[in-house]
Amino acid sequence: MILSIDHIVITVSDMKKTIHFYSDILGMEINQFYSKSDNTYRKSLKFGKQKINLHEASNPYKPNAEVALPGTLDICFLTDEPLSHWIKIFNKNNVTIESGPILKTGAIGPIESIYVRDPDKNLIEISNQIIN
Repeated sequence: MILSIDHIVITVSDMKKTIHFYSDILGMEINQFYSKSDNTYRKSLKFGKQKINLHEASNPYKPNAEVALPGTLDICFLTDEPLSHWIKIFNKNNVTIESGPILKTGAIGPIESIYVRDPDKNLIEISNQIIN
C-alpha cells in the first residue's frame, strides 16, 4: 500500500532564481545534501514534512524522468496564512497572480486558491483549505 509522497523533483534552468523564489518568497528552507550514489552535492527545498529536490536541466541526476524539463510542473501548496497575505507578498516581489482567488476541489475537500508561476513558469497554486 502506498502511504505518502516522500519527495518530488523540480527540473530547473537557473538554480539561483529558483532558490530565491522558493526560499525568499515562499519561505521554504534550502538544504544541501550529499548523494553517495553519484558523489555529488544536491539541493532541496524543505517545508513541514515535505521535500522537493532541485535538479538542474543542464546537469540532470540519474535516474530522472524521461522528459525532465523546466516549466512542466503544476503543484498546489496548502498554507495556513490567508491568501491576502500571499497576494501582498507576491505583489511586493513583482510576482504576477495569474488567477484567483478561486474556489477549487482539493484532495480532502474544498480549497480557495491563487495561481502564480515560478522562474521556470511552473504553475504554483497557493491554497487555503475551506473548513465548514
